[in-house]
Amino acid sequence: MAILTLTVILINYDFAYAYLDPGTGSYILQLVMAGLLGALLALKIFWRNIKAYLSNLFGKNRDGGAE
Repeated sequence: MAILTLTVILINYDFAYAYLDPGTGSYILQLVMAGLLGALLALKIFWRNIKAYLSNLFGKNRDGGAE
C-alpha cells in the first residue's frame, strides 16, 4: 500500500525541476552489471559445495546396495 501511495504521489507532479546527468545512465548500468557479476561469482565460489551436496544426495549407493 505504501509503494502504491508513493507511486501516485510521484506521478502527480507536473514539474520535477531535476536534472539527470548523462553519467547517471552509465552508473545505473554499472550497478546492474556489478550485481549480476557478483551473483555469478558467488555461484562459482559455492558451486563446488552445491555439486558435492547433490552428489552425496543422489549418488550414495552406486554399487547396487552391496555393503
